[in-house]
Amino acid sequence: MTDAPKIAQTAPYPVEVEEGKSYFWCACGQSSKQPFCDGSHKGSDFTPVKYTAETSKKVFFCGCKHSAKSPLCDGAHKGL
Repeated sequence: MTDAPKIAQTAPYPVEVEEGKSYFWCACGQSSKQPFCDGSHKGSDFTPVKYTAETSKKVFFCGCKHSAKSPLCDGAHKGL
């Protein structure tokens, strides 16, 4: 695996999250369970990013893995 994450998709993943529940966002882009971690990063310098929902709502997890506000989308995919 390289130092740069794999771009899983060039759009965010809309996900309905539940208040108080934790989610582990895939930072490496290799997971087959996007946008969440499945352990594919093992053996690399990547680690999943924990996100705990403050309220139940729809959020947009980054799909390109280049967001400065990871694990949420900040529109970085538009510049790729």
